[in-house]
Amino acid sequence: MQTTAETLSGAIDAAAPVELSLVVPVFNEEESVGPLVDRICSAMTRYPDRWELILVDDGSTDATLVNARKHIGRDGLSLRIVALQRNFGQTAAMQAGIDTATGRLIATMDGDLQNDPNDIPQMVAELERRELDLLVGWRKNRQDGLLLRKVPSWCANYLIGRITGVKLHDYGCSLKIYRASIIKQVKLMGEMHRFIPAWVAGVVPSSRIGEMVVTHHARAHGQSKYGISRTFRVILDLLSVMFFMRYKARPGHFFGSLGLGIGGLSALILIYLFFDKFIMGNDIGTRPMLMVGIVLLLSSVQLITTGILAEMIARTYYRDDVSPNYIVQKIFDGNENA
Repeated sequence: MQTTAETLSGAIDAAAPVELSLVVPVFNEEESVGPLVDRICSAMTRYPDRWELILVDDGSTDATLVNARKHIGRDGLSLRIVALQRNFGQTAAMQAGIDTATGRLIATMDGDLQNDPNDIPQMVAELERRELDLLVGWRKNRQDGLLLRKVPSWCANYLIGRITGVKLHDYGCSLKIYRASIIKQVKLMGEMHRFIPAWVAGVVPSSRIGEMVVTHHARAHGQSKYGISRTFRVILDLLSVMFFMRYKARPGHFFGSLGLGIGGLSALILIYLFFDKFIMGNDIGTRPMLMVGIVLLLSSVQLITTGILAEMIARTYYRDDVSPNYIVQKIFDGNENA
């Protein structure tokens, strides 16, 4: 039975604005979602401010949504479940949760019980103490396979840090704390959730991005949604990140630089052939160098015009892009039948 002081405290907390939104995308985690909510509720008893939990069901085909809905109305838990119309992928699911969140701070984590919610209150305190905009978890003692998970992850983290300039030990850790005002300026597309620190670095200085060692558990239920094949996708995504970070607002510079470089090489070849033909009097009609020079000239023109078109498309994108990359089927919060 609650005391009068505890009841009053609860009433104050309920009336206060949400301080922290915890976003968890789940996909076919029917065995994990119940223990996940239990662990979160237990861990957040140490959090002094009002918080909410947002589960994003990414088109699960098992009983994940049914099991999650059992916790709606649970004492001490403000829960909303965002059910997507189909499986859009982890990035889109995370974006849906971030868009739904109302807290001043947003925490994200995986729904497979490998991240430990007990780290969240400490991470929030660390983010505030260091005055950061993003705090990334570092799974220093990662409980995954060496060859299939750890080694590719180490290589990816090194490459991402070198290319983006944001050097972190663990880009792949989903346990992160953001200031909502910052992360909501970033639109996540494709499978870019693993590059979130790089995208945030396009909004704030990299000095406002930090990391903290967190606990990592071995998977208890289900199977991993990732395999060695994701390494190749990460490499392709990394090239996209490099392009967008450097040329997103000025793609014409990228294509134009290539075009001018190739055009310059073409000009040197054609000037040489002009001199050889009209000054030296040699026959150049059957020389492969003539064909190479012409092809390079045409390629140069094509790249420059592609750059102009890319500039036009980029300006249209910045003006008109407001559509989400996901479709919400329904949001369950206990009031859907009201």
